[in-house]
Amino acid sequence: MKRKLISPLTDEHESRIQAGIALDPDNPELTAEEIAELRPFKEILPELYASIKRSRGRPRVAAPRQAVTLRLSSQTIERYKAVGGENWRALMTQRLERLKR
Repeated sequence: MKRKLISPLTDEHESRIQAGIALDPDNPELTAEEIAELRPFKEILPELYASIKRSRGRPRVAAPRQAVTLRLSSQTIERYKAVGGENWRALMTQRLERLKR
């Protein structure tokens, strides 16, 4: 599939865009003084920043999981999906964990 090329903005189009931005009452441009007063999000709301930072990525566990490739029959996979739904992999992990005991 060919990508459609987008022509560069003309000066007229650019000036119309800038005029629209200037007229937006919900988003006025910041003054130099306002920009000088800005502080990092981390500094203003440290607790929220920390909770967002903690929630990113995979959770850290004592024994991290290891990715493997495993070939299973389609019937086996379908059975686990039928019982576990979207969490069929977790269900399979639980059942395999029980075999260790």
